[in-house]
Amino acid sequence: MKKILGIGFILFLIAFIVGCSNETSGSKDSGQKKMQLKVSVTTSEQDTWAKAVKKWNEDLQEKTDGRIELKLYANESLSNGNSPKGLEAVQNGSTDISIHSMIIYNVLDKKFATPSLPWLLPTYEKAQAAMDGEGGKELMDLIRTKGIEPLAYGESGYRQITNSKHAIKTPKDLEGLKVRTPAMEMMLDTYKGFGGDPTVMNFSEVFTSLQQGVIDGQENPLPIILNAKLNEVQKHLTIWNYMYDPLVFGMNKKLYDGLDEETRKILTETAQDAAKYQIELNRKENDKILAELEKLGMEITELTPKQIEDFQVKVEPTIKKYEEIVGKDLLDKFRN
Repeated sequence: MKKILGIGFILFLIAFIVGCSNETSGSKDSGQKKMQLKVSVTTSEQDTWAKAVKKWNEDLQEKTDGRIELKLYANESLSNGNSPKGLEAVQNGSTDISIHSMIIYNVLDKKFATPSLPWLLPTYEKAQAAMDGEGGKELMDLIRTKGIEPLAYGESGYRQITNSKHAIKTPKDLEGLKVRTPAMEMMLDTYKGFGGDPTVMNFSEVFTSLQQGVIDGQENPLPIILNAKLNEVQKHLTIWNYMYDPLVFGMNKKLYDGLDEETRKILTETAQDAAKYQIELNRKENDKILAELEKLGMEITELTPKQIEDFQVKVEPTIKKYEEIVGKDLLDKFRN
């Protein structure tokens, strides 16, 4: 009897030790825990930003056997439509991940305005080379100092201008026009240089403000113009590619740094794949969207290179001002 009891005790002890060992290793490897990460985007679920998150989520679940899941929150719903507050939420960790325009990052440091300086990056090829090059890397390092890990760059694309008054063909057509802009000093300076009346406003308020005549116009990439149904409250659309608008796939840095190396690698690689998908989708949709907006009744004006030169002359003081603010070295990395 004693012998049987002794064997039973030994088996119990072995099982207990093995159980403790497994429990300890599980607690040490935070990467093995199931995670649901909150992802905020400024735009609707129909936009390429949200479509990128859906692809990213599928890839993550496949590569982690469902261990990591992304939960999408569209229309800046976690911050009541306030994009700067949405970015702040990623910094403090109340939101895990966000896709924000780099224009919004400008509230953290004016250097983030650099890629969007008027006509600095006039083609997608030049924009891609700049964001993949030394300029883009320098801005990624700057993002990290703000408590956010930049996993990838996407692209909102080129920002176009709409209004309810008349076609915009010359700088004179902007004089006195009330144009909504994000909270970005460089953009305010740009429109003041054109003789316009820029008005800072959260994007969530734009449709109603246009409808009520509080503002005359706004500027955004084509997918946002269509998906936000701005054609219903705006008659005129001018294609002028005046500002390139990069996106940042950003994650709370403390959360990212606390993960194991393998999980960090998977998150980064899948984010970069999702960003490439988003960029391709965004560029592919532009021509279709332009045709759709025209079909919906918008009057389209496409500026010629000669017409654009007249606007470029007006923004030269803004370029010079920001060369002093962001530094010639950084600006030259985007010029080359």
